[in-house]
Amino acid sequence: MEEELNYVAVTFKPNGICTHEKPNDLEIIYDEVKTWEEKALDSNPAISENEKKTPLCTLLHLLAAGLGIICVILVFAIITVSIHFNTVMSEQHRENINLTAQTRQLWTEKTDLKRQTEELTRERDGLNWTVEVIMEYQLFPVKTHCPQKVCRPCLEGWVLFQTNCYLFSTSVNYYDWRAWQGSRDECKRMQADLVVIESQEEQEFISNHTKYYNDPLHGYWIGLSRMDTWAWIDGSNFTLMYWKTQQPDYEVSCALSLPQADPLANWHKATCGMRNRWICETRALIKPD
Repeated sequence: MEEELNYVAVTFKPNGICTHEKPNDLEIIYDEVKTWEEKALDSNPAISENEKKTPLCTLLHLLAAGLGIICVILVFAIITVSIHFNTVMSEQHRENINLTAQTRQLWTEKTDLKRQTEELTRERDGLNWTVEVIMEYQLFPVKTHCPQKVCRPCLEGWVLFQTNCYLFSTSVNYYDWRAWQGSRDECKRMQADLVVIESQEEQEFISNHTKYYNDPLHGYWIGLSRMDTWAWIDGSNFTLMYWKTQQPDYEVSCALSLPQADPLANWHKATCGMRNRWICETRALIKPD
């Protein structure tokens, strides 16, 4: 649509006053002259408002985009830190597992070493014990003590108790019984001696292995006798006493262990020449564990 253009004739007068002439006697005075582009803008106010709002929207979009980028960066950073943290924790966990395994292995090795040391110590003590027993013999009977090259703690017919071997005489014939000294000689012939009782356990063990024979006054000679005072043949302290009854001491007295009596009260005083069975004692060749 074309707009109508009106032209005004301007006449300049000598006195400096300008007059305006318009056809058809209509006088229009413009305070300003507008171009076609300005009129076009005035004719569409909506476009002008949108163009005025455009800079504000653009700033908001830029701000939102910037915040979005920052959020993405933060998320990426958090993910990166999390991955690194998990990696570090996994490595530390593996290191802890390895350390625990190593500690367990060291503890096992230490326990095994301690056990081996204890076993070697026991073997050493056992060998020293056996050597000491062998050294008591002038001629050690290897075939007797170690048949088929396998050594035994005690000879056949002897009974092992703790670290000693015991032989309980079983002779039935009166003429095979012995006086106290003769019984001791029989024990020495077998590299032993009459038993010396050193504990209640040993006393009960002996009582459990003696058998009744002939009559109640016959028993088994033990290594206890009296010359001036009662004493054991090896000089041990005479502190434990298991006498059957209060008896008068003979000038020369020796002690019997009576069978079928109270295990803690079965010692009997008898003349040393009386014939009886006997009990021999010697150290075991092999020290029990």
